[in-house]
Amino acid sequence: MQNVAFILIGLGILVLIGWLARGFFMAAEISLFVRVVVGIVAAAVVMLFGIVIRDRIAQAKKDDFKEVDK
Repeated sequence: MQNVAFILIGLGILVLIGWLARGFFMAAEISLFVRVVVGIVAAAVVMLFGIVIRDRIAQAKKDDFKEVDK
């Protein structure tokens, strides 16, 4: 249940960031090339965060020290 809450929080943050970035991506005075590059960089950063979180969760599940408090 805790993982579902984290997923919902993450999706909510992504939606909020997307809503806030809408003005940047819809602005006509910013060139299309710059908007595409910023979008690609933002997507790459989000993917890297997702990979790091997934690896941390997988590592925590394989941890041999179950009786030691983290």
